[in-house]
Amino acid sequence: QVQLVESGGGLVQAGGSLRLSCAASRILFSAKIMTWYRQAPGKQREKVALITSSGGTNYADSVKGRFTISRDNAKNMGYLQMNSLKPEDTAVYYCNVSPPPYWGQGTQVTVSS
Repeated sequence: QVQLVESGGGLVQAGGSLRLSCAASRILFSAKIMTWYRQAPGKQREKVALITSSGGTNYADSVKGRFTISRDNAKNMGYLQMNSLKPEDTAVYYCNVSPPPYWGQGTQVTVSS
């Protein structure tokens, strides 16, 4: 059974940094697109950043220049480096690998002002 496990979330002050990790198992990770999503309370889940199997990236306008997505196919790991965090970045962050879509359980990121 495919498993995605996120880690690295936590509480940080505005302007701080966090690095999220996504560990994938039982999946050909290198052939998949990996996407980070987030969902804030009362809001819809939104796409934050995407990285293709060949390393191409795409970011939501709200995080461009602050977040960096990366992957290590040899380790079956994906990452989201988040810098200059803002209170509006507070959300549960989810790792998604597709196709087909697999989801992790999410990790909470809270940014205090």
